[in-house]
Amino acid sequence: MQKIIVTGGLGFIGSNLIELLLKNNFYVINIDKATYSSNFYNTKDFRRNYKFIKLDICNIKLYPLLLKYKPSCIFNLAAETHVDRSIDSPDAFIRSNILGTYNILECIKKYHSKYKNIKLIHISTDEVYGDILKGRSHEEYPYKPSSPYAASKASSDHLVYSYVRTYGVPAIITNCSNNYGPKQHPEKLIPKLIYNILNNKALPIYGNGKNSREWIYVKDHCEALLTIFKKGKIGEFYNIGSNKNLDNIEISKSLIKVSKNKIQLGNKVKITFIKDRPGHDIRYALNSNKIISKLKWKPKTNFDKGLALTFNWYLENIKFYNSIKKKDIVKRLGIKK
Repeated sequence: MQKIIVTGGLGFIGSNLIELLLKNNFYVINIDKATYSSNFYNTKDFRRNYKFIKLDICNIKLYPLLLKYKPSCIFNLAAETHVDRSIDSPDAFIRSNILGTYNILECIKKYHSKYKNIKLIHISTDEVYGDILKGRSHEEYPYKPSSPYAASKASSDHLVYSYVRTYGVPAIITNCSNNYGPKQHPEKLIPKLIYNILNNKALPIYGNGKNSREWIYVKDHCEALLTIFKKGKIGEFYNIGSNKNLDNIEISKSLIKVSKNKIQLGNKVKITFIKDRPGHDIRYALNSNKIISKLKWKPKTNFDKGLALTFNWYLENIKFYNSIKKKDIVKRLGIKK
């Protein structure tokens, strides 16, 4: 049985990826620091062929774990990801997203020189490309990050690629669009709006609500990552997206529509516009033709279906919200007032 390490496996994408890997008969070692955005609720059903290890990816103890488990792949999903928090306090982002990636690379470089059979799938974001006002950014598109979060991910991408070129570290870099789906921390837009709908609260939207993002259902993203593990070429970049852009007003209206079919809406559930955050990019949009044509992957879940599945999951898993500190739900925005 192949062994896989997933870093950040208590988080949103990581826990969904572990679920997929377990279904495909991999033994999964979940390495997670267990920070505020980590949630053991996300992994409560994982028992067979699963091991959790609490560890910071910056810790040198990572290398002995490679020697012990001899994984065929590390999926690096451990990262600080909330843009607002990066504006408020970039330090954690520099440490986790850059220095943590550096430590992983050093460990793999050392391990690969002896055992060979390992690869790194480094998961990154479309935010590294910055504003895409027209068209869609392909893999050769220049990086132009706007936030400390995006800059930290761009830095880690460059670092990974440099280790491929300089040291022969077997790594692949992926850049994905906005994910949504089960198990996402409510500091992020869609689970925050669902929480507010379920609790009869206003729906806070930045600026004029016209900021546009490309949205992909998290399970489609995970299927793409598994495809890249099996078929992807070392040293390559792969964009992963849905080709479906929606602005924040459209997201809010879609959620209200979905929720009306499930619950009685409270009188306070209305879109409310709040002060925009600094440096807020207007639009992200990926060109995912490479993974579609080269690796024969494509997303399966259209947005309306994915949003309904997402709302239903949160409705049926109220304990998920209860497992998170209330202050981290109520104050989605990380920016100090």
